[in-house]
Amino acid sequence: MPLDWASLVGFVGTACIIAAYAYLTLVKSPDPFLLHGTNLAGAAFLTVSLAVHTNWPSLVLEGFWAAIAVTGLVRAVNARRAAGREEAR
Repeated sequence: MPLDWASLVGFVGTACIIAAYAYLTLVKSPDPFLLHGTNLAGAAFLTVSLAVHTNWPSLVLEGFWAAIAVTGLVRAVNARRAAGREEAR
């Protein structure tokens, strides 16, 4: 069975999530923007794929994955702002 565009997009999303997990595991001090941004991109790509080839449990999982990634990005932004305020003092 040949792969359609939605499946290829899904594989890109899978690669993003695997890369983010490997990065988290292998790097001593991971950059939260890179980590959570890659996870968010992976969840977005997989959501596009799942919108075409619907699998409800996986779609729900990607919703939670994206929400956690956004939470991580917001926390990273807040931490960077707080560090900037500390440096300004």
